[in-house]
Parts: sequence; C-alpha cells; structure tokens
Amino acid sequence: MAKLHLIKLSVGTETVDGLADWHKNPQAQGPDGLPRHVTRMWPKREAELLDGGSVYWVFQGHVQCRQRILRLDEVIGSDGICRCAIVLDPSIIRTSIAPKRPFQGWRYLPGPDAPRDIAQSRHTEDALPADLSAALSDIGVL
Repeated sequence: MAKLHLIKLSVGTETVDGLADWHKNPQAQGPDGLPRHVTRMWPKREAELLDGGSVYWVFQGHVQCRQRILRLDEVIGSDGICRCAIVLDPSIIRTSIAPKRPFQGWRYLPGPDAPRDIAQSRHTEDALPADLSAALSDIGVL
C-alpha cells in the first residue's frame, strides 16, 4: 500500500528556513519540545498517516519540504474545544519544488503524488531565487 501524507500551506512563514526558525519558538512546540501543528479537524485516516506519513509544506504556491508525522495528540484549546496536534519530526526534508494552488486547512496527499526528496548532498547548494525556482517549476524544469 502506498503511503499517505498531508499537504498544508505554511502560514506565517515564507521559506523553509523560516519554518525551521518557527519550530524553535516555544509556541510551536508541545510539552515534549517537539514541533507540532494544531488543527481543528482530526484526520479520519490516522492509521495510514502514522504509518510513515509526512506533512508536505507549501510556501508561496510551491511545495518545498516535508516533515515526518510522529503522532497525533489531543489538545483542548482555551475555548474548551478539542483539537488535533500533529506532532512532527524536527528534521525538515527538502523536496523537489512542485506548484500547488491555495487551499484552506490540510488535504490528504497520496504517496505517488508527493514530490520526491532532494538528495541530502544537494542541501548545501545555493538555493535559486524563489521567483526563478517557481518559474522553472511551472514549466516543468524543476
């Protein structure tokens, strides 16, 4: 069976480095110090997500990285409403850049549709400017 993932717009951060910096903020961490994203809806396909799934992050209209989902925790907000905390591996894995139109919340992303990881050896290369990277992605070069 193919893996199942989530795809989510990165709200409040515009770059992969910005996401990494946000995860250092105590507001973005659970009591165990791991980064998490709190969402209103609990994924119905929890077992599939926890079997090696990741959150693929979209920045400025393009998927650029992912983080492995470690678990889902129940969180009660200050308003008394139960929410889902998606607990993430702190390691951010860069992916090939893929265009993605805006959407609200999160969506399921089937494994075969997920962008490929970029080789670890390429992480030290200078990044292309965001507009050039997006243009190359739009025409299918990246």
